[in-house]
Amino acid sequence: MTDVTQIELRAPYLVFIGDTDVPSFAKTGFGIVQWRRQQVAGQLRFAGNSLDLGVPDMDIQQAVAAGVKSILIGVAPIGGSVGPRWISVLAEAAAAGLDVVNGLHLRLEDFPEIVAAAQASGAALVNVRVPPPGLPIGSGNKRSGRRLLMVGTDCAVGKKYSALALAAAMSGAGINASFRATGQTGIMIAGNGMPIDAVVADFIAGAAEVLTPDNDPQHWDVIEGQGSLFSPAYAGVSLGLLHGSQPDAIVVCHAADRRNIIGSPQARIPTIAECIDLNLRCGRITSADIQCVGVCVNTTGLAASEREPYLAALSTELGLPCVDPMTDGCEPIVAHIRRCF
Repeated sequence: MTDVTQIELRAPYLVFIGDTDVPSFAKTGFGIVQWRRQQVAGQLRFAGNSLDLGVPDMDIQQAVAAGVKSILIGVAPIGGSVGPRWISVLAEAAAAGLDVVNGLHLRLEDFPEIVAAAQASGAALVNVRVPPPGLPIGSGNKRSGRRLLMVGTDCAVGKKYSALALAAAMSGAGINASFRATGQTGIMIAGNGMPIDAVVADFIAGAAEVLTPDNDPQHWDVIEGQGSLFSPAYAGVSLGLLHGSQPDAIVVCHAADRRNIIGSPQARIPTIAECIDLNLRCGRITSADIQCVGVCVNTTGLAASEREPYLAALSTELGLPCVDPMTDGCEPIVAHIRRCF
């Protein structure tokens, strides 16, 4: 296989907010602080901005003094455009030797001021949505170690948060487990990973193999899923990730109040049983013994009184542990994994 590395980020981080003051546009920043608080030294926001990630405010000089290695763009404004004030601050950070980490669709190399500052200091410009060069095609060869992949009934149903919660719960239970990021926010949270949705289609399976190489026989890679096999738009990336991951097990992620596929209102959300069946049938192409070990449900769309009966009925129907990972934790799924493997 071609010698290819994942995207790697240097911690500690300074999370850049700038003038973005809408919490929903700062999901990346909030996610990094929630899941990797120990790696976040502070936030940089413009004067008068009330948006607060709950970490210390710092300017570039203070960040350098605190040992910060990277400034991460933690917000995504509408349209993904950035203004002159952003460019000035990011150039200042690069000139001070901080790597600039970008999860937007734009490329940092398109801004001469930032490029010149990075060249002068030796700082790296990291475009998280740009995969590394030289990715191989998928081989289908079995690799040592175990793999757990999040799959979804749709996009945006909690695959990243479920993977992070499961990796933490497995580690807490004494299982050797690592979160493997496949999207820009996950990569920023983990500090490394592979932007699967930006990989040319022929190389998606190979990129997944690079992300989850040979490992200790009892080690688990807990893999952030992408898209859904039921999405008319994104089924291709889901299938490539499924084949390349060669998962021993899958966890289905679902939004309890979702009725139609995002972006495709003519397409209904499948039942969880249908999702399990299709993912297992497709997954057996590269992992003959693949099995489903649980269901993670985003229940925020349900009334509080409906949540527990809904999950209990679902668990009885499927014969699997069904949890809301952000409310219940993932211990029932971890216990089921122990019984199965």
